[in-house]
Amino acid sequence: MLTYHILLVACGGALGAVARYACGLAVSSSGFPWATYAVNVLGCLLIGFIAAGFPRLGEPARLFLVVGLLGGFTTFSAFSFEFFALLDRRETAAAFLYVAATLLAGAGAFAIGRAGARWLAA
Repeated sequence: MLTYHILLVACGGALGAVARYACGLAVSSSGFPWATYAVNVLGCLLIGFIAAGFPRLGEPARLFLVVGLLGGFTTFSAFSFEFFALLDRRETAAAFLYVAATLLAGAGAFAIGRAGARWLAA
């Protein structure tokens, strides 16, 4: 069963990654990262639609569509889903802490990784 689940996530993830790449080719980038913006917004729209429109989605379909396809397309959709899941559970402080901590830690980790790579290259 575990192998089947991994295969579902892998197949969905492969399709999501290809779809993300295709969006990058289709959306011109003129200084502003429009392709990433479009992918993140579209991914959030789709995960919201799936979560609300199909609340009893079976585990195989959820693994393929949400974890695999949308996970490969954009992790921002999962981030948004988890934010609203916290709000739905009335964990408002945790929801906004999650947003702030994710953005700050992500940007901080990027800065550290970039500085480390530049230091190694010097």
